[in-house]
Amino acid sequence: MTNTTASASSASSLGLLVLRIVVGAIFAAHGAQKIFEFTIPGTIGSFAGMGVPLAEIAAPVVAFLELIGGILLILGLLTRPVGILLAVDMLVALVLVHLPAGLWVTAGGYEFVAVLGAAALALALTGAGRYSIDAAALRGRAPAWLA
Repeated sequence: MTNTTASASSASSLGLLVLRIVVGAIFAAHGAQKIFEFTIPGTIGSFAGMGVPLAEIAAPVVAFLELIGGILLILGLLTRPVGILLAVDMLVALVLVHLPAGLWVTAGGYEFVAVLGAAALALALTGAGRYSIDAAALRGRAPAWLA
């Protein structure tokens, strides 16, 4: 590996670390909010009120996916599958809830969920980078789609 390639790889991994920490923290905070502040029954009611199908199943699944998935992104553990799941979560939120309100988040629009979904998808496509549990523990011992 050339010195230029090594620098690019380090810079890319550092960029992925920053992205994972920020996006993971936001997802974890939203999941914790759904579980501990709004409570699962409150989140179910909110989802039902927004027209989410099977709200009694979707609400706890989404809440725990966002909390646990966010933590896993921060750690860089199972980044690719977690990224896919969170990207799907945001796509569903965009289509079912936010799309009719337009772009702007201040009007209930989809700009925020679109950015979170794109970031989660980017992490699913790239992986966690060098500074992650995936790189330390799984690289070479797990299929590429996992690590």
